[in-house]
Amino acid sequence: MIPELGHFALALALALAMAQVVTGLVGAHRADARLMGATGPLAAGVLVAVASAFACLMWAYVVNDTTVMNVVQNSHSAKPLLYKLSGTWGNHEGSMVLWVLILALCGGAVAGFGGNLPSALQARVLAILALVAVGFLGFILGTSNPFDRIWPPPLEGQGLNPILQDPGLAFHPPLLYLGYVGFAVTYAFAVAALIEGRVDAAWGRWVRPWALAAWSFLTLGIALGSWWAYYELGWGGYWFWDPVENASLMPWLAGCALLHSAIVVEKREALKTWTVFLSLLAFGMSLLGTFLVRSGVLNSVHAFANDPERGTVILILLALYIGGGFLLFAWRAQAMLPTGVFAPVSREGALVLNNLLLCSIAAVVLVGTLYPMFADLVLGEKFSVGPPFFNTAILPLAAPLIGAMGFGPMLAWKRAKLFPALQRLWWAALLGLGAFALCLMLEGQRVGPALGFAAAAWIIAAAAADIADRIALFSRPRAAWSRALGLPRAAWGGAVAHAGMGVMILGLAGMGLAVDKLQLVKPGESTRLAGLDYRLVRVVDATGPNFTARRATVEVRDGTRLVTVLEPERRSFPVARMTTTEAAIHTNWLKDLYLVLGDERDGGAVLRIHNNPLAPWIWLGAAIMALGGGISLSDRRMRVSAPAAKPALGSARA
Repeated sequence: MIPELGHFALALALALAMAQVVTGLVGAHRADARLMGATGPLAAGVLVAVASAFACLMWAYVVNDTTVMNVVQNSHSAKPLLYKLSGTWGNHEGSMVLWVLILALCGGAVAGFGGNLPSALQARVLAILALVAVGFLGFILGTSNPFDRIWPPPLEGQGLNPILQDPGLAFHPPLLYLGYVGFAVTYAFAVAALIEGRVDAAWGRWVRPWALAAWSFLTLGIALGSWWAYYELGWGGYWFWDPVENASLMPWLAGCALLHSAIVVEKREALKTWTVFLSLLAFGMSLLGTFLVRSGVLNSVHAFANDPERGTVILILLALYIGGGFLLFAWRAQAMLPTGVFAPVSREGALVLNNLLLCSIAAVVLVGTLYPMFADLVLGEKFSVGPPFFNTAILPLAAPLIGAMGFGPMLAWKRAKLFPALQRLWWAALLGLGAFALCLMLEGQRVGPALGFAAAAWIIAAAAADIADRIALFSRPRAAWSRALGLPRAAWGGAVAHAGMGVMILGLAGMGLAVDKLQLVKPGESTRLAGLDYRLVRVVDATGPNFTARRATVEVRDGTRLVTVLEPERRSFPVARMTTTEAAIHTNWLKDLYLVLGDERDGGAVLRIHNNPLAPWIWLGAAIMALGGGISLSDRRMRVSAPAAKPALGSARA
């Protein structure tokens, strides 16, 4: 009965969303206050209906209802409760319900917190969000119903993919979807602005918090997925340029560009057309990621489905929403003539450079990800594009981007001089050069990591210099503390986010100095790496709630001092008939001792040992970046006192 209620709730949500589309668009066109006023309650109704459906699906997983096909295919009674809950979205059908639930949450948030929006704009935004929901609710009901029954029901389910049975992967999809789907709001604002023919400072102020929230959640989601890949897959790395990893990176890059571009719209009423374009592009990249994960065109540990038919439907939705948005953009872009002008050397100019470089990096990632598929389809040639291509192509673009991150915030709006800004950054440049020289002295001719340390020092010091300059720390130090307390949180948030990027680059540079070793070791024997001795004590059997394992015990010593004891495992899941690797990691935040248990033979076991300097700083930096986004969001100016919207002049000019 409960699965049928869930199915009915999805159908009800579809009907309410269709009504929301009609009332929002028609009401705004006719300036009918009653119709426009109905969009908010309808958005709340969609949210309640989708949340009810998701709760019904979650209930089916918790009680292991094997009359539901989705539960049979992705759950088992022996699974721990956490993985029963995460199994709700650990599959194609359930993940799509989560996708629509977050979209409905966004619609409810616009309805609940958008009281300072003009009623027509709010109605149009809610209508566009509902239009997106209509497509995906129709997709779920038509091709991916999570409540399909199976009869007679089997006694047990087939279990969740073992590599997904991990706390990191339990929370990674919700965070990632909050970022993906969050850009639907900026997309809706862009389409509504194109319909109205108006983009001004007020529009920039309204869009920026949504873009910032989506970007922050996407940052956390990507970081959590990268961390999971690091410790769960046992490969010893943090990013493998997997096509599905790239699919999450592309909207992050577009969203980062959107964030900076929206600042220019808000402050100077410039870059309007470009900001609208980025709003469409960021959501387009999100939909592209949704398509790649579910189309069956990629083979990846991240992929949810291998069904070209359902992938075709998502591709059609992508074409309708993004193609339609860009067609509207081509028709209406001339209505948004910029009113603010600025010199090339100015803060606006630095933000434009930032945008161009971010979008160029996104284009490189897009080409490297999709071209092998097109080559296979059109030319019949199979080849892969891996880290050497991406690293070589992106580095020349990343270098000037890192430079712009430092001096951009030091420039004045509209017109500035470059030399005074660089004068205030002399000590940041000196720290960067010092980090470069020190790395070369300690590590020999390791130029790549040395450049990474120099870039990290430059970014972190420049972020500190930005705050010091704002509070006049060196020119008027006595009043600096009071000025720091009065500094807008958005300024603090921007500096923290930039510093977080520097911390992450420190971690990446440290990983460039990593060393590893693969060796067969018998119990009682030792092997040495990076000044530490690894002694294999024993390899024994172990059991878990739904798996059996072989567990090694390895003592790590520095001379006679015991540093730590590592216990890597190889787990066998009888239901899924899969074996996974559980790496053992000891960290002191300056380096990770990373150990993987391989095959056993000749009375011993193969150990793969990694010494990874500064590895934890990669994810610490990402968390600091997201924290910076949260600090900016807490700025009261993000929520109130938006500039007054300018009337559209016959829907022809902004």
